Amino acid sequence: MPDVVELDPADAERVLAAADELAEWGLGVEPFGSGAVLVRATPAPLGPCDASALIRDLAETLAEGAAESAPFARRLDLILATVACHGSVRAGRRLKPEEMNALLRQIEAEPAASTCNHGRPTFVRLSTADLEKLFGRR
Repeated sequence: MPDVVELDPADAERVLAAADELAEWGLGVEPFGSGAVLVRATPAPLGPCDASALIRDLAETLAEGAAESAPFARRLDLILATVACHGSVRAGRRLKPEEMNALLRQIEAEPAASTCNHGRPTFVRLSTADLEKLFGRR
């Protein structure tokens, strides 16, 4: 079922201006009145996802750093990073030990894995002393 996402008119315009780029990655959007976007398809690798949240995140990403004047490669990187974020492991999701290990191996192999596309850290280092402080052992 198509999903109608209400946005600020400027945000809707930015998302629609990127419609061809988004379609290349499986995200189908169309205009739906002033300030609204109709989402017809979402990227299959994301599985079932909240189209409204994805479009709002994309609109925010495009407003922050991917203005129409930005190079195509930069815009595409920002779009792909936002789409990838929606397919990522979210806070509170329980993982099996083999899933955790697989993620750790992937992080070790990725040179830019210390932060997500929003700049948040993907992991922290805690020394034994840090852990002892946290658990009142010192």
